[in-house]
Amino acid sequence: METAVQETPSGKGAADENFPVGSFLLPRRLRPHVAVYYAFARAIDDIADNPDLPADQKLARLDGFAGALRGGRAEPGFAKAHAMRQSLIETGITEKHCLDLISAFKQDAVKNRYETWEELLDYCDRSAAPVGRYLLDLHGEDPAGYRYSDALCNALQVINHLQDCADDYRSMNRVYLPQEWIREDGAHTEDLGFNEMTSGLSRVMERAVAGTSALLRQARQLPPALKSTRLALESAVIVRIADRLTLRLSREDPIATRVALGKPAALFCAGQGILDVFLRRSR
Repeated sequence: METAVQETPSGKGAADENFPVGSFLLPRRLRPHVAVYYAFARAIDDIADNPDLPADQKLARLDGFAGALRGGRAEPGFAKAHAMRQSLIETGITEKHCLDLISAFKQDAVKNRYETWEELLDYCDRSAAPVGRYLLDLHGEDPAGYRYSDALCNALQVINHLQDCADDYRSMNRVYLPQEWIREDGAHTEDLGFNEMTSGLSRVMERAVAGTSALLRQARQLPPALKSTRLALESAVIVRIADRLTLRLSREDPIATRVALGKPAALFCAGQGILDVFLRRSR
């Protein structure tokens, strides 16, 4: 497969995400690098999520992005990987935070079921946690903070899985809810194709929400652990939004309707997060 076009854009962008991506809260000088990282991640994620692309082609294209990131594959179809490589050179950040994403998305190309919660979190450790680690490194933060950013990013990933559980099943036959829980709670994978949650699927959802809440309890330690006030502000806003979405997922049916925050609710969470940081740092 040697074609100029390697990407399969879904049309999604930063504005479609639940959480701010490189917002004005971050230092102006770093925002272009965040934009490059997001564009790289969006491109490879879209390849993995393309329902019309065979698995072998997904793997080949993702391998091509990995090769370009390491300095090979000069084809224009890998432009976002070349831009990412240049950004990493300029900032001195390891390529691991990009290669881990590729590893996770290659897994998406061939794996559509997860047996346990631990197996799902292993996937999140490569599909989500690298984003937080990249941001911490970009801001010169202590790697000791990884454990808090990992918890936040993994929680965000699970929240997204819960929001999209019906769409993922219907469009990709992909299920992130642990199969172990589905069996134990008397649910069936096929329940995801219904118009509303069954009682068994509701119990599975409760367990997933509880696991997400546990991650968020650890994630709340991230903003006060950061040296950068700006990064602390952005992370505090994200924690607040994640808390609100998790609460709504505990009360609403993501099979029947997409559980998401409107702009007023998101702005309210942002205000709360910003206030949290300023009050804590003023003390």
